[in-house]
Amino acid sequence: MGVSFVAEVSSNHNGDLDRCLSFVREAKACGFDAVKFQLFRVEKLFSKEALEYNPSLKKRKGWELPLSFLPEISEICERLGIKFICTPFYLGAVDELFPFVDAYKVASYELLWSELLKKVASTGKPVILSSGMANLQEVIDAVNILVESGCKDITVLHCVSSYPVAAERCNLSAIETMRKAVKVEEGVSMKFGWSDHSVNEGVVLRAIHRWGAEMVEMHFDLDEMGAEYGFGHCWLPDKAKRLITMVREGFVADGDGRKVPQEVEFNERMWRADPEDGLRPMNSVREKLLKG
Repeated sequence: MGVSFVAEVSSNHNGDLDRCLSFVREAKACGFDAVKFQLFRVEKLFSKEALEYNPSLKKRKGWELPLSFLPEISEICERLGIKFICTPFYLGAVDELFPFVDAYKVASYELLWSELLKKVASTGKPVILSSGMANLQEVIDAVNILVESGCKDITVLHCVSSYPVAAERCNLSAIETMRKAVKVEEGVSMKFGWSDHSVNEGVVLRAIHRWGAEMVEMHFDLDEMGAEYGFGHCWLPDKAKRLITMVREGFVADGDGRKVPQEVEFNERMWRADPEDGLRPMNSVREKLLKG
C-alpha cells in the first residue's frame, strides 16, 4: 500500500505569485505528490450578516488567490510533475479552475452544499472531500451526491476542524468507520485518508500504518510568514520532508514476505555458531581461515 501527500497552501501564499511558485517548488522538494490552493472571495464566502457581525472577516480579502495566478501555478506543477489541486468556495470557481486543476477539493465547511458537490462531480475530475464536523450520515449523503452526479474518483478525508488539534482528539479510527460504511457502485474509486491539523508525526504515522490512510493532507508553510501559520496547524519544510521520507522508507522496508536469508546476509550467514560445538564461525569457514 502507498499513500499520497498533499501540501495545503491555504492562504499562506500571502497574495504573492512568486511565493505561490515557491510553494510548488518546495512541496516537490519535500516529496509531496500534490499542492493545494484555495479559491474564494470573501463576499461569496460569508453572509452579509456574518460580515456585519464580525468585520474582521473582511481582512481576509488579503488571503484571496488572484485568478491571474492560476495559469502559472498550473504550468509549474505540470513541469515539475506535481498535481495541482484547488478548493472552490463559490460555484463559479469550479469553472474558473477547470482548465488548470487535476482535482477538486471540497472543504469541510461546504460538505452540506449539494449544489457545489454536484458541480465539481459533473466535471469528471477527481474530488477530495474533507469531513470535519460531519457525522457519518452526512458523509454518506455527500458521497452519494458525488456519485449520482457522475464522479468516478472520490477520496474522503477524516478531519477534525480545530486549529491545531491535540492527538487525543484526532479520533483516527473514524477512518475505518467510514471505510466500512460508505459504499459506492462498481466502477467508482473510493479512498480514505486524513487531513491533518495536529502537526504531529505520530498522528500521521498512525493514520497511515494503523488505519490505512491512502492520502494525507498537511497544511504547509515555507518560513513561518504565512497568513495562517500563527494558528499552529502548519508544517514547515524540514519537518514535512522528514516525515514523508520516513513513510516512503517504511513502505520500501516491507519486502516480499518470504522468510529466507537476504542477499546482504550471505557473508554473515557462515559466521553463525556451528551446531557441533556452538562456536563461531561454521567449521567449514574455520578450515578456510587456517589455510588462509
